Amino acid sequence: MIPRYSRPDMVAIWSPESKFKIWYEIEAHACDAQADLGVIPRENADAVWKAKDVDFDVARIDEIEAVTKHDVIAFLTHLAEHVGSEEARFVHQGMTSSDVLDTCLNVQLVRSADILIEDMKGLLAALKKRAIEHKDTVRVGRSHGIHAEPTTMGLTFARFYAEMDRNLDRLKAAREEIATGAISGAVGTFANIDPAVEEHVCKKLGLKPEPISTQVIPRDRHAMFFAVLGVIASSIENVAIEIRHMQRTEVLEGAEFFSMGQKGSSAMPHKKNPVLTENLTGLARLVRSAVIPAMENVALWHERDISHSSVERAIGPDACVTLDFALARLTGVIDKMLVFPENMLDNMNKFPGLVMSQRVLLALTQAGVSREDAYVMVQRNALKVWEFRTDFREELLADGDVVKALGEDGINEKFNMDYHTKHVDTIFKRVFG
Repeated sequence: MIPRYSRPDMVAIWSPESKFKIWYEIEAHACDAQADLGVIPRENADAVWKAKDVDFDVARIDEIEAVTKHDVIAFLTHLAEHVGSEEARFVHQGMTSSDVLDTCLNVQLVRSADILIEDMKGLLAALKKRAIEHKDTVRVGRSHGIHAEPTTMGLTFARFYAEMDRNLDRLKAAREEIATGAISGAVGTFANIDPAVEEHVCKKLGLKPEPISTQVIPRDRHAMFFAVLGVIASSIENVAIEIRHMQRTEVLEGAEFFSMGQKGSSAMPHKKNPVLTENLTGLARLVRSAVIPAMENVALWHERDISHSSVERAIGPDACVTLDFALARLTGVIDKMLVFPENMLDNMNKFPGLVMSQRVLLALTQAGVSREDAYVMVQRNALKVWEFRTDFREELLADGDVVKALGEDGINEKFNMDYHTKHVDTIFKRVFG
């Protein structure tokens, strides 16, 4: 991912230097286990650890790979340059490249998940804070983009909190599922390496042994991981779209923070655009683009092929780095977001009282009017409000059929805003406990 949408801690996990360090740890821990089993001399295993503080030369490894056309062999050759050919002759004993590549990839995904989990916790804290702050801030709820019934800004934040909380659970489950390693040798039969080596390496790296790996770790695990990243990205977009709508000039119920010296347009000095949430909408598309290739990686030939490899070299870092950046950006947007309660009330009253139509409908049915007749009575008055911008309550009070069924006091009582917010505390208790 380009530096513009990257944060250093996540980028470091996917750097070549970090990758080669993990490869080294896999090989060194495997040598330790082989020595414990008496397969290789202890002095050779100990010699491998001489490179534990080495910064592997990426350019040198690339130079070797240009000849070998094999990245793992290039790395092993470079490792031998540090520890000595004789000392390194038992490195990779009984192993295959996938043992190193797949186990390393899963270490990187686990470490990435750990960062993303902390990102999610930060976002949840910001959403909860704003939900509590605006628990009773009334705004109009919309369905199909059209005014529906009153809700509160606090409930808007709370539903995003609940969605992200579910995503946190999904991410934790995806982390658990991807946290496996495989040191099982060619075609995964352990013919040339003891399963105890795999157990030792996985324990050292914080992984579980893959129950059955063929020559690769099954890619359904990775498909699940990237699918969860895609869901989280979609939830980010869900929040971003809401904020973008709120910031539209004719709505202006909320807005991104606009900092001192910020400019909105090169041509129009008055512009204050929702650029951060628009950016998040685009980043969500990038993260989701990793999902289908990850799904297609599940079907590999027999015990292995490398059709998945080129895909994962791209989507692994790109999806994780992008999502890390997006979560941090969204947290900042929520934390500094401007909310305009007066505009919320003004918008709701553009068609005065119209959002109370269902309550009047239900009251009429309770008063003995058939639902069909009640609907006609309410709609004919509501349509006048749409067409002539009149007051819905006044239209109802002028309708003899409605007055006969409900009385003037009964009509007036149906316009109490508290009716729509009376269960906010109950919903908050469900969401936040």
